[in-house]
Amino acid sequence: MRELPLVLGGEPREGADWMTVRSPYDGREVLRVARGGPAELEAAAAAAHRAAPTMAALPPAERAAILERAAALIGERREGLAQVLCEEAGKPIALARVEAERCRDTFTASALVARRPELEALDLGGFPSGVGRLGLVRRVPVGPVLAITPFNFPLNLVAHKLAPAVAAGCPVVLKPASQTPGPALLLAGILAEAGLPAGGLSVIPSRGADAETLATDERFALVSFTGSMAVGWRLKELAWRRRVALELGGNAAVVVEPDIADEDDVARRIVAAAYGFAGQSCISVQRILVHEDRYMAMRRALAEAAAAVAHGDPRHDGVICGPLIDEANAERVTSWIGEARRAKGRLLAGGERSGNVVTPTLLEEVPHEQPVVADEVFGPVACLDAYEDFEQALLMVNDSRYGLQAGIFSNDTRKLLLAWERLEVGAVIHNDVPTWRSDPMPYGGVKGSGVGREGPAFAYREMTEERMLVLRP
Repeated sequence: MRELPLVLGGEPREGADWMTVRSPYDGREVLRVARGGPAELEAAAAAAHRAAPTMAALPPAERAAILERAAALIGERREGLAQVLCEEAGKPIALARVEAERCRDTFTASALVARRPELEALDLGGFPSGVGRLGLVRRVPVGPVLAITPFNFPLNLVAHKLAPAVAAGCPVVLKPASQTPGPALLLAGILAEAGLPAGGLSVIPSRGADAETLATDERFALVSFTGSMAVGWRLKELAWRRRVALELGGNAAVVVEPDIADEDDVARRIVAAAYGFAGQSCISVQRILVHEDRYMAMRRALAEAAAAVAHGDPRHDGVICGPLIDEANAERVTSWIGEARRAKGRLLAGGERSGNVVTPTLLEEVPHEQPVVADEVFGPVACLDAYEDFEQALLMVNDSRYGLQAGIFSNDTRKLLLAWERLEVGAVIHNDVPTWRSDPMPYGGVKGSGVGREGPAFAYREMTEERMLVLRP
């Protein structure tokens, strides 16, 4: 079993006590990690406050160089990082390797952002008050960032907080998920090795209630949170006087129009997006809406594809659907499946459980008020529904308190543009699943899915603010 200290102001430290991380698949002890209490969190906040001038003074070229060195180290260690993801999160090893690659890409993209600092020139002479004056606008760091990350992408979602913060010149205090703290601590070590100034980063595994107190700490200029809707909006209430960026999940829908060419190809894409990593993604496919003209063919293709998904031990290369993160979530997901079936939903595939592994489950004709449709399942469950026309499909997608991403399978440009105009989501994905994401793109949602955008260039804007110079000749 590995053992890791916490990181306080860039230095390894012991905490208030220790906690044990277990494999979600078989319960093995895989990590013993130092856990910080109120004293360690206060020390981390103070270190970030002290480091803010040093981080802000780093030239953009040096920020970029730190990120480039870190990206190279991540590339060299990607297999070891993938193994840690497999152990702590139960992430299938093939998907864990993809996450490690994406983490490197996130650092590389952030380095490019740092190398292109923005400067805008404004001719202010359009009104009498500005005649003869020129404005210059640059972006400066907002200051210390409090970042809180979830268990499901404990490497790349951490990277989406840390790498843009380095590009912006902001120190960070990071509270990683208690189920998967190892990858964040390893990234902290990589950044220190890459030359991040002392005090620029603290990673403090801690209890949620202890970390929540930092949301009211005015030394932090920005609170950046990825996780549940209830916790996210609670943090926004606590940090109302400061900037808050929230990514709070969804129950993503995909629409399949009658002009698709190949049901089997579409079904394979949808199934991989619904059941990969046991559906534990904010943009996992949860609602499948199919035009009635293609419904029966897609129903057959989806049921066959779902039944063929390899599930079980995440260490096996062929597996894409591993365990839920813990027993409580496995019990919750199977309970929701049972509720849907008792409400007259029909089971087309899956619905079984062994330990924390729930087999890829496909349901149809589930009443829309059921949790597997209305809420975020965060498990390997998808619900199939038919619609009569495209306008109805758009209404069905919008019939959700979430609004993160949606997928549209259609070659009709008019319908695609209508979806882009009407759908209440952060992104519409054409001819693919809503689970698709490229790390440089602006990523985030509307309604209950949060506020703000990630993606290095867009997180950089969240972490900086405009400062103007007015020149008088």
